[in-house]
Amino acid sequence: MSAAPDIDGNNLDAGVVEEICGYLTEAPPRSFFLFAGAGSGKTRTLIEVLRRLTGVSEHEKGGHFARNLRMYGRSIRVVTYTKNAVAIIKRRLGDNDLVGVSTIHAFCWELISGFNDDIRAALVSLKEQKHAQDTAEGLAKPRGITPAKQRDLDKLQADIDDIKQIEKFIYHPDRDTYGPGALAHADVLSATAWLVGNRPTLQAILKDRYPVVLIDESQDTIEGVLDALLSVAEPRGNGLTLGLIGDHRQRIYPEGHDDLPSHVPSSWATPELKMNHRSQRRIVTLINDIWAANLEGRTQPATGVKQHPRSEKDGGIVRIFVGHNELSDDEKVAGERWCADHMREATSSATWDSGYQTLALEHKLVATRGSFVDVYEAMDLLDSNASAPSGSMEKTGPAAARLLLVELAELEACVGPTGTLDEFRATEVLRRHKCLEAMPDDELSRTSRIDEMLSALRAFAAACSSPTSTVAQAIQPILDGRIFEVDGRLLEAFADKSPPPPVPKKKSEEAKVDRLRRGWCDLFSAPWKQLQKYRTYLAGGSVLATHQVVKGSEFSHVMVVMDDKMAGAKRFYYDKIFGGLALSGTDTCAFSM
Repeated sequence: MSAAPDIDGNNLDAGVVEEICGYLTEAPPRSFFLFAGAGSGKTRTLIEVLRRLTGVSEHEKGGHFARNLRMYGRSIRVVTYTKNAVAIIKRRLGDNDLVGVSTIHAFCWELISGFNDDIRAALVSLKEQKHAQDTAEGLAKPRGITPAKQRDLDKLQADIDDIKQIEKFIYHPDRDTYGPGALAHADVLSATAWLVGNRPTLQAILKDRYPVVLIDESQDTIEGVLDALLSVAEPRGNGLTLGLIGDHRQRIYPEGHDDLPSHVPSSWATPELKMNHRSQRRIVTLINDIWAANLEGRTQPATGVKQHPRSEKDGGIVRIFVGHNELSDDEKVAGERWCADHMREATSSATWDSGYQTLALEHKLVATRGSFVDVYEAMDLLDSNASAPSGSMEKTGPAAARLLLVELAELEACVGPTGTLDEFRATEVLRRHKCLEAMPDDELSRTSRIDEMLSALRAFAAACSSPTSTVAQAIQPILDGRIFEVDGRLLEAFADKSPPPPVPKKKSEEAKVDRLRRGWCDLFSAPWKQLQKYRTYLAGGSVLATHQVVKGSEFSHVMVVMDDKMAGAKRFYYDKIFGGLALSGTDTCAFSM
């Protein structure tokens, strides 16, 4: 652990930068886990460490370290969770050719890009493991493998057969890719984890390029990738040194380890940032008290560092308002306005008139309040991992629905309030998406094709400007006119006019193909106008924000809205968390599992 510095007040962490520099310049270097809680200044600490190790700031051992990196053509790699964080680190660090900064997705693709045979082997192996596991689980049940489970197994086997035929894989870390060999973000992460753990050549490439890898927000880094890197970094001195930076108490994505400190080898250094420079004293005290509490059914150990507020951070006002969740949406919004008025009186701050941030803890609550719940629930059926926004802004909705979320969003922007199509702007959209490259050569056919496309665009403009149009009605002319390249899954689902499967009964098993069919049917029948609101939500622009989107941001005034009825929570209730309802026997069993 960090040696206690002989400094009081706001400078408890003054020695941490030099402590980390010491670990990385030892012979051999020592991996570390830096506990960096909320508001602890971890980005500032990271930047200063990088400056010293790359010779930007004067440092004897750091200068020697930088010369060795340059001599062998190597660099330090910083991996963080969001593109926003990448931009912040790069801006603060400035030009530095000895440091590479990227998201985890970009880092992984750099490692495996071009190794098509290995990627294929990884994906096939992972899906075969999944197939074997699901088969064993089905056979172990009293009813054996149900028809629904068999349909999922058949689809999984078909996916395996398709992957074996792919010659080249394509991917882009900042957007979805389409077509033969296109990889989803999750595929790249899982394939990288498998390859790092099973291909010594890739391990050697990793060590040769990046002898030091620093992972920010490590508590949210996907388990498989992190575990693979941990295995390569051991034993100490084998060519790869890791630095994990984060706070397992702030984990908000299920892909990360729920108790990261327990996975850190005992030989690693564990420096600590003890300050919270951001929050008021009462908030820091609350954080410490919650984490140290002996809660009934607690499964995580109370590991972590007690935080200390800055000496001048001794203000702030917190209020809890309780209302009836049976009220209408309009009544609830009015109630929140009433709460804001009372906060304005309590704080004497005019910011509570309109300048505060409203935060929701459930995506369905945002969708309900934002009047796009039909589209959101349909997208969630299609791909629950991509239906909601994230801080990385890499979740841009289900890949199969890209036409609705990208191309048609751009095309809709060319339509005026009365349904008039701006043909010049629409042509630019078509040109941008390469829709005009396959035009016929002869003049007669070319003119006919232009008329056909223009007719389709005008029909789309009329449909999307009508307040009663469904998604199906809006996209029909676009599909009939063959305007854009469309994902085959959307085309197949749209051509299928069979009714949706019934909603499964509680605790009953639903095949994946049935869930997808329900999602497509619900999406096609949803109001078209909801799509624009859904796109705004994916971009993080909804009035109600979620904690995944605003994580790491700072606001002077925040209202958090929790509503059991509108949130649609299935695993917990806010009333129970706050003591409004007693825990049931089922709750107690779930907590103790």
